[in-house]
Amino acid sequence: MKFLITGFLFLVSISTFSQGRLNDILKASKAIELIVKDSIVSDTLPEVSVRPDIKAEYWDQTVYNPYKELKLQFPLQIQFKDSTYFSPIGKHKVVTSRYGWRWGRPHRGIDIDLITGDSIFAMFDGVVRMARYTSGHGRTVVVRHYNGLETVYAHLSRYGVKENDTVPKGAYLGKGGVSGNARGSHLHLAVNYKGVSINPEYLFKFNDNNTIRAKELWVTKKWTQPAFHNSRRQSNIKPLLTEEEALASLIKQRSIYIVRPGDTLSRISRNNNVTIASICEVNHIRRNAVIRIGQKLLIEK
Repeated sequence: MKFLITGFLFLVSISTFSQGRLNDILKASKAIELIVKDSIVSDTLPEVSVRPDIKAEYWDQTVYNPYKELKLQFPLQIQFKDSTYFSPIGKHKVVTSRYGWRWGRPHRGIDIDLITGDSIFAMFDGVVRMARYTSGHGRTVVVRHYNGLETVYAHLSRYGVKENDTVPKGAYLGKGGVSGNARGSHLHLAVNYKGVSINPEYLFKFNDNNTIRAKELWVTKKWTQPAFHNSRRQSNIKPLLTEEEALASLIKQRSIYIVRPGDTLSRISRNNNVTIASICEVNHIRRNAVIRIGQKLLIEK
């Protein structure tokens, strides 16, 4: 294109104008050439966003947790590009069981109510690492995301993806159900970072706005251990937004509680917003220990 412009201006200059005018036109043609060149470069070299190769390490479709030999350094930094996630179900989210201690066992995710056959969707862009039946979870889809997280969608009745599929945010993953060890149809949603489970409600608000609590969050061990949470109620959540806040939170505050008439470990736990496991650990007592009126217990938060 630049040669046509230059040639045209040159022919016009010879037939019409003086030598001085010809020089002016040649200068103008060079300016046009630069404009065209810049335009071609900008059109053919768009800015490219390079994503990490999330399949490069620990990519194993045969196990739920391929990171068993990896030791993480706390606190963990989790970053998000978006301020919202895509809802894993297509209707109002009702959490029926939370991350925490349940029936004498750790519950490493949350249960969201649904009807068998309801569609399940990916919360973020990613790649399907697993789409197969696992013990307890039944038909399970695990999606690895570009910030290091993996989201787990369990108890499905039908798969909508296969392993190694690249899925965008909001992609259809399958149908909810009751496969595996499930008491009634629901979605068991877990969020893991390099094999370590994180309380999903620490990262996300499960409301109609589908809000991520912050674009940068720091995770301490408290939010990766079900023993410090109760599956029947939401934990008191205060997101840690900087590494300094995360390190400061590790300095635990202790107070003394004096046992009153009618108190039980469960009641003391509920009134002080701590777990029974925490009370037992700090005071070196068992869950079935008999507590007495006037007894002093340490409460650690």
